[in-house]
Amino acid sequence: MRLVTEELNGLLVVPRLYVQNANAVSSPLTWGFPAPSAFLGFVHALQRKLANINALNFLGVGIICHHFEPQTDQTDNRRTQLFKLTRNPLNKDGSSPAFVEEGRTHIEVSLVIGIKEYLDEDEGAELASDIYSLVQQQRLAGGTVWVSDKPRDKPLYLELADHAEGRISQFNKIKYTLLPGYALIGRDGLLQNHYTTLKHENDKITLLEAWLDLSRLSIAPVSDSSETVLDDNKPVKWQAKSKPGWLVPIPVGYQGISELFDAGSVQHSRDDQTPFRFVESVYSIGEWLSPHKVKDPLQLLWSYQYLPEYEQYRCINDFYR
Repeated sequence: MRLVTEELNGLLVVPRLYVQNANAVSSPLTWGFPAPSAFLGFVHALQRKLANINALNFLGVGIICHHFEPQTDQTDNRRTQLFKLTRNPLNKDGSSPAFVEEGRTHIEVSLVIGIKEYLDEDEGAELASDIYSLVQQQRLAGGTVWVSDKPRDKPLYLELADHAEGRISQFNKIKYTLLPGYALIGRDGLLQNHYTTLKHENDKITLLEAWLDLSRLSIAPVSDSSETVLDDNKPVKWQAKSKPGWLVPIPVGYQGISELFDAGSVQHSRDDQTPFRFVESVYSIGEWLSPHKVKDPLQLLWSYQYLPEYEQYRCINDFYR
């Protein structure tokens, strides 16, 4: 599923999917909203089930979150959030099994799927009806999918013009239906620019430190005077550093850390018919942006990218490229 600009001919909008107990820990360093790879995998599974219908080819998926409810507790007046853990059934001997810590969240999302093929009005209506049935049979990020029975929340297909102006005008008709909510977009360029800026201040800074600096809430003292050096005898106030948007750290794929092994040569691999490689997570910066600020549907869609020279498998979004 690789996004090619000139091949986008239609949009399939799947609104208001309620996902119960989705995975909230999608990488070793982050937790919260599921990673883009979960939604790309969900859409890829839909495409495979629809393979016999007009040979459909999905080019990417836009992710809009309407509600996010992590299953956590705050106890003893602590600011730290603890995941709510489930009690598993007793063992055969009556003993209690060990807790397996897992992060869960309830989310409500809408998906905007880019489609390559041209579909007429009847074919688009048939596709929307099939999708409405299939999404209820799948899991999204490990969670159970529930759909709304309201007529306005049924999937719909939108045929796009073959020129940018017409495509943008058509997209304007549906993007306001995605409100209230926030679209997840990629900000790789912002991370690189921030790294370059910090590099001028400290040539020993690393890209990981730049990523952490963008991800956290940083509070620094600000003097009431115009002096650049703070004086202990003068009052100061603490102020959070401003950011260019609602930025969040996100895992965007995997980096190979081993050679590519032949299919079936590694024991206990999930699929013995596919070549195997050990990987670790790749991270970037994402931004939650109101859908009405997205001008072109191409800026909304996430897609796959494989870089064989770097042995990297990742999800990309073309918002500011």
